Amino acid sequence: MSVEHHDLIHEFPELKARIHEMKVSDQHFRGLFDEYHELTRRVEKMEDEVTPVATRTEEDAKKRRLHLKDELYRMLTAA
Repeated sequence: MSVEHHDLIHEFPELKARIHEMKVSDQHFRGLFDEYHELTRRVEKMEDEVTPVATRTEEDAKKRRLHLKDELYRMLTAA
C-alpha cells in the first residue's frame, strides 16, 4: 500500500516560507508543528502496518492529526 505524505510542506506548498517563519518565531506553533509531524510518522507506520493497532486507534490518531492541521493552517493564514 502506498502511503500519502502529510507533512505540512506537502499539504501547503504555497505556505512553505510562512511555515519556516512561524517555526522560528512562534513557540506555540513550533510545538503544534512538532506534535503534528510526530503523529504523522506514527499514522504512516500504522497505515503501512509496521505498527499494528486497532482500527479505532488509527482513526483517533487521524482525527487528532486533522485537528492539528486545521489549527496550524489557521495560524499560518491569520493576518
